[in-house]
Formats: sequence, C-alpha cells, structure tokens
Amino acid sequence: MSGTDVRGPGRAFIGSFTSAGGRGILTAEVDPDSGALTVTGATDAVPDPSYLALAGPFLYAVSEAEEGAVAAFDVSGDVPRPLGAPVAVRGAGPTHLAVAAGHVLTANYTSGSVTALPVAADGSLGDPAVVALHEGSGPVADRQSDPHAHQVLPAPGGPWAAAVDLGTDSVRIYALDALSGAPRPHGEAPLRPGTGPRHLAFHPAGTHAYVLNELEPTLTVCRWDATTGTLEPLGETPVVAGGAAGPDYPSAIVASPDGRFLWAAVRGDDSIAVLAVDPSGEKAELRTTVPCGGRWPRDLALDPSGRRLYAANERSGDVTWFDLDPETGIPHRAGSVDAPAASCVVFRRHA
Repeated sequence: MSGTDVRGPGRAFIGSFTSAGGRGILTAEVDPDSGALTVTGATDAVPDPSYLALAGPFLYAVSEAEEGAVAAFDVSGDVPRPLGAPVAVRGAGPTHLAVAAGHVLTANYTSGSVTALPVAADGSLGDPAVVALHEGSGPVADRQSDPHAHQVLPAPGGPWAAAVDLGTDSVRIYALDALSGAPRPHGEAPLRPGTGPRHLAFHPAGTHAYVLNELEPTLTVCRWDATTGTLEPLGETPVVAGGAAGPDYPSAIVASPDGRFLWAAVRGDDSIAVLAVDPSGEKAELRTTVPCGGRWPRDLALDPSGRRLYAANERSGDVTWFDLDPETGIPHRAGSVDAPAASCVVFRRHA
C-alpha cells in the first residue's frame, strides 16, 4: 500500500451464542492493510445473536431462541445503540436474516417459517407483516421430520427472495410485493432427498446459485431465472476430499466477487473447501481443502475488498482470517482473534 493512503480502519461485527459463553455482539476494528481484527467492545442486549445483517448505519441481529426475535441497532457511532426492544418474529429458533424491500426477513429454523418485519425510516422494526409457514418433510427422520428454514436472502434480478429449507430438501422462492415489499410464496425448487440444504450463495452475475447441503457434504449447482423466479438444480459436487472421515456438516458458503471461486465451511472436518467455478457458472469443482484455523466453522465472510476470508469458529471461540490467492483461490491463514462461541461476522466498508 502507498504511504499516502489515508484509509481509516474498517469495522466488523461478530455474532455469538451468549448461552455458550459468548459476549453477544462484538464490535471490532479492521486494519485496512492486514485485515486484522481488534475487538473494541461488546453488547449483550439480545440473547444468542447468532446471525447479523447490516443495512447502512443499522445492524440487525436475530435472537436464536424458542421465542425468536430481532434486535435493531444504530451503529453509526462508536457503540451500537439499540433501537427499541427486540421484536418477536412469531417463530422459533431464527437462524438467519436479511434486509430486502423495506423488511427484515428471518428464517426460523425450529418452526420452519419465514417472517417479514417492516423497517421504519429510523431503522427500527415493526411487528411482523407476514409469517409464512413451510410444509413438508424429508427422509432423515431425526433431522427432517418437519420444515426447517435455515436461510433467507434476496435473489438477484428481480423482486425475489430465496429461503433454504433443510427439513424439506428444497429452496422456497418468495415474490416481494411491488407496493408493500412483503413476501408471498411463489414457488419451490426440490433438491435431492436427504441432502439437507442449509445455505446458498448466488453467482455475482445473478445467473446461478450454489446450495450447500448440511446432511451430505455436497454442493448443488442451480440455474437461476430472474424473469420467472425459478431455480433449476443442475448437478452436485463434493465439498470434502475423497475418503475424508466424517461426520461432516457443511455450514456456510460464499462466492468470490468475480465468480471464479466458492468457499464452503465444513464442521466436523473443520475445513474450508475451495471450489473453482467454470466460466459458464454451471459447474463447480473441488480443488482443495484447508484447515479453518479452529473448530466448528459456523460462518464464512469476505471482507469488502474480496481479498480476505474470515471464518467464525464456534467451538474454538475465534474468528480466523485468511489472505486469498487471486490466482488459485486458496486461503492462507493470516491471523485470528478471540471471540467465544463465535457464530458470524459482517463488515462495514472503510471510512
């Protein structure tokens, strides 16, 4: 970096499980040169904030509890400021959330539902506008007797949102109302029974989606049609090396900004899979795996530059970061910071 570069530190927020010894939501400075995290504070204003989402100066956190809720914070200052009390999602065990069309959407794992909470101009949340219950089951009796929505996120190219349901081996597509922004059920893409899809990432071109399966350590490549709001499975590829000891539970997947690579976290194996994506976006090939830097990697995130990858290692209680080789996509461990019961990390851009 040039000596005239005057960028200040960026900021990151780390979610954690307070029920397992975590400190709640940690605030960290991000060194613009090395990517190193330095924790500067924490708030336990909401229990078990296992997943976070940023929208401008506002931070939203699920409370992954039987009576699930979402907390809103203003993070424009040095310390996160709560924007009112947490709002109940009328669903159990929310594990993921995203901001889309003027709403915070939550995926409620235990109740198998998706909730939409309207966002006010000041970032605060209203009571649920929609609670959509999923139906169905899968062949793995102890994990798929009921629906289990595990992730929800906006889909590119139109007024869509995608919800990944581990219990029903499917991805539900929601249409976002043109006037209110509220989601309504649109369609369902069935995946191979028993795979247990957990998370997906869209190709930056908006033409494909890559669904990471938890109950089998595989990735399902899908074609995404934003005109019709349909997802079409094309094929699968492993995310663990042949002969690797199990059981393995993939957790999180991210795509590189140029669409050439995917990185998948695998718990049990405690690895990060590096997959190369062909120019068409329709094929992904496992190139190698590297240690995640700790135990039980629950989440992966890229920094805003796309040059570093961060793993939230829940059971070893740390966030480990990696420099990414731009030619091979292989992560090289660069450092770590203590974060008990870490569950996710999100970033704001440099000042």
